[in-house]
Amino acid sequence: MARSEGPRVDQLTSMKADGSRLAIHPADVKGRFINRRRIGFAVLIAIYVALPLVHVGGHPAVHLDVEARRFYLFGDTYNAQDFWLVLFLLTTAGFSLLFATAALGRVWCGWACPQTVFLEGVYRTIERWIDGPRERRLRVSSEPWTAVRVARAVLKHGAYVAVSLLLSHVALSLFVSAKELASMVREGPAGHGTAFAWSMAVTGALYFNFAWFREQLCVVLCPYGRLQSAMHDRDSLIIGYDTRRGEPRGPLQKGPVLAPRGDCVDCRRCVMVCPTGIDIRNGLQLECVACAQCVDACDEVMDRIGKPRGLVRYGSLNGLAGLARRVLRPRLLAYGGLLLASLIALGVSLARRTPFEANLLRMQGAPYLLEQGSVRNQFELHLVNKNPGDATFRLSVEAPQSAVVVLPQKELRLGSLESFRVPLFISLERGKHPLPFTFTLEVVDQASGEVKRLEGRFLGPPGP
Repeated sequence: MARSEGPRVDQLTSMKADGSRLAIHPADVKGRFINRRRIGFAVLIAIYVALPLVHVGGHPAVHLDVEARRFYLFGDTYNAQDFWLVLFLLTTAGFSLLFATAALGRVWCGWACPQTVFLEGVYRTIERWIDGPRERRLRVSSEPWTAVRVARAVLKHGAYVAVSLLLSHVALSLFVSAKELASMVREGPAGHGTAFAWSMAVTGALYFNFAWFREQLCVVLCPYGRLQSAMHDRDSLIIGYDTRRGEPRGPLQKGPVLAPRGDCVDCRRCVMVCPTGIDIRNGLQLECVACAQCVDACDEVMDRIGKPRGLVRYGSLNGLAGLARRVLRPRLLAYGGLLLASLIALGVSLARRTPFEANLLRMQGAPYLLEQGSVRNQFELHLVNKNPGDATFRLSVEAPQSAVVVLPQKELRLGSLESFRVPLFISLERGKHPLPFTFTLEVVDQASGEVKRLEGRFLGPPGP
């Protein structure tokens, strides 16, 4: 029985046989999964826009002031010395992706990846509002340019540029704060050339990506799609076509049944709604982003013809083949163990992080000075306030009673991420106490109660 021609597994669906670009126009779809994804898209976009606007602890929820090396994240403050925490953050994100992929397939791509969120949640929504449904977009794309078509194109691409400009400014506000960005906009680009150049570059990149490049980013550039086969196994959750139930496919038969048929009526609705243009009936493919639009489309068709849902569904390769799906398996346990270890390391690192930094340094020059029968050592306390607001610190020194301690400031107040250097002088008459000896400098953050005890070593000449 002849089958309708469709996408092939040995050729990119966004490319013609001659290598030229084939524009993909996915059809509209209704169903439970697209409704859930739209809610997820709205929540994720709202979070992205809110990050530089909502204040936590007196600062934006996310403010990455790279120029000043000050970073405010959800009420906590960090400086350049905290950069080592990024290692645990990246490993946690990487192992989370490995674990999620092994367990749930490409759920990240279809439900939370920024490429999918903004393309499907914003740009294609604009396209549907202006250009209409898939059938009209396909028809108009092959017609000559008319005044109406030009007007629609100008309106659509103008909206793309406006949204790209807005998103780029939201991204910029993560680095300069929303208040500072508003001031820059009022003053104009002349006084803020670097920020203006960055915002225009990001706007251009967003427009190019979402207005034209689109699914090619996932298929051609993103390494995750190509690596998924190494992270999947036959028990990973994917979107697949139930071949045993659907084949042999063919048009819905009315009247006497001429030949046995599967439930697939070969309507190609699953192909029409696919954002990467693949035919899910050809099996798992690297272009599939697990968006579940084909599931909604097929379920809608099954409802109309009175067949049970699930011909195209979430499942595993083993499950689609009629075998039992293993939930706990070596691959998943290994990824889960790595993720747990990374989470523990990140949690311990954050828990042990103190709200201030204090380092006791010996001043440059000779390790000690001899003055009229006494020995003097010179130190310097480098103190950094890492609280989100102002903080007061109390300083005290524990040393032998015979030692003379000069600490010019025993209490000081610092602003958020402000640093200060406090000199410390300790003198001792020769022969009053064995040398060398150890002393302790105590630093107390009065707001949090956090205490750091720094040990120093007093040096002097040998002998009496």
